[in-house]
Amino acid sequence: MDIILASQSPRRKELMGQIGLKFKVVVSHVDEHVEGNPSPAEMVEELSLRKARAVARQVDDDDLVIAADTVVALEGTVLGKPEDERDAFSMLSALSGNRHYVYTGVTVIRGGQAVTQHEVTTVTFRELEPDEISSYIATGEPMDKAGAYGIQGLGALLVSGIDGDYFNVMGLPVYRLGRILAGFGLDLLAMAAR
Repeated sequence: MDIILASQSPRRKELMGQIGLKFKVVVSHVDEHVEGNPSPAEMVEELSLRKARAVARQVDDDDLVIAADTVVALEGTVLGKPEDERDAFSMLSALSGNRHYVYTGVTVIRGGQAVTQHEVTTVTFRELEPDEISSYIATGEPMDKAGAYGIQGLGALLVSGIDGDYFNVMGLPVYRLGRILAGFGLDLLAMAAR
């Protein structure tokens, strides 16, 4: 059995390695548009399932596929990755001084069995000055991240508080993934002890 990560995210790869998983990467090229008006939780669950199914069709039935999708939600509005620097400035200005929620959907598929769940973490930003926002955008860090910031990088300087799974904000709720994998018979702590 191979473990397959259906993502090219450097952060997800890092976290998978951190919990001792040996894995291959197969990128899912799926349409990330979701019809209707789903909640952030429904959206990330749908997208993670879609990504996992796309990759599961390309690998052996015995392989275990892990996929995830992350969004930031502020007052019910979903903030994905910024389209450009102006969009990033708008997102970060809206997050300034406010509390928002980071949702990550996780799907694990092996053979005919699929499990999809989500995690939510509350993040609070301090008040940001416009020049701080511009300086942060100039680093390039916000451009490929939901909500236009990365908590594991310079974006940590913007965060004044967090309630919930820190790794969820990075894009992979490690605790929840561990529990799902346990349901598939993979005890990560026992595997690490060998």
